[in-house]
Amino acid sequence: MAAMRTLTVAGLFLAFCALGLIAVAISTDNWYETDARRHRERCKNYSNKRNDPGYIYISNNNLPLRMLPKERHLEKMSGEMLLRAKRHFLPPAPAMESLCSRQFNSTITGLWKKCHRGGFDLEIEDLIFKGLVPRCTPIKYYYSSSALPRNLPIKLTKTIRQDEWHALHLQRMTASFVGMAMSIILFGWIIGVLGCCKQHDLMQYVAGLLFLMGGTCCIISLCTCVAGINFELSRFPRYMFGIPEDISHGYGWSMFCAWGGLGLTLLAGFLCTLAPSLYPPHTTVVHKPRQENGCV
Repeated sequence: MAAMRTLTVAGLFLAFCALGLIAVAISTDNWYETDARRHRERCKNYSNKRNDPGYIYISNNNLPLRMLPKERHLEKMSGEMLLRAKRHFLPPAPAMESLCSRQFNSTITGLWKKCHRGGFDLEIEDLIFKGLVPRCTPIKYYYSSSALPRNLPIKLTKTIRQDEWHALHLQRMTASFVGMAMSIILFGWIIGVLGCCKQHDLMQYVAGLLFLMGGTCCIISLCTCVAGINFELSRFPRYMFGIPEDISHGYGWSMFCAWGGLGLTLLAGFLCTLAPSLYPPHTTVVHKPRQENGCV
């Protein structure tokens, strides 16, 4: 009896902690982070090169040390080394012009809004202070077509529109399933508390099943979130949707809070479903009538 109560209380405590972690993850915006300071610094250095009439700019790819190796050396190189060598010896000027034509900012993204990171871009901070640029922009869960160049082919335009619908579908799944997970876990926690107070083993078992169901919804939400981020990074064409290599990006602490809440939820479901099995079985004692003398 004491072991069952201990497991139940531990499961309910873990479920309560999981609710707190998931609530923090939902209410914060640090699911995905980008840091574009290195890229902006490179673009500034590239745009500040000398262009006065007395200065002749020589591209690095015209220098002898930047030339590709000879063909007899190319045959000895493996495929990965050859690709790396070609990428290293590409002309940097056109690549930098195409990358610097797009503006990349250091941002944090959550379920509800996308914000500029404070203290990362001084120019953006000045514009935000003047009220010219908002700090955060809400994430739209309805379809709104983005502005595209008019000279794009029709097939490419259709592909971009389809990718927008697919990305929107993944965003909706992420937000809806994490909301369902939190609701199911809260409902299971209430049932578990009532079952613990009334010492009803069936209610505790149902609470454990609800915790496992909420953990399943949380798994679906986090998997669709990761799939949505990877889909956005791999969208075509790359010169419109790709991220340069000098921009660091990754998951934030809100995502790790959600994963921590998922682990605690599954552990709470295991403990609450295991607790009723330790309850001693109800045995009813049947008193047989005493046989009297002379009676069979």
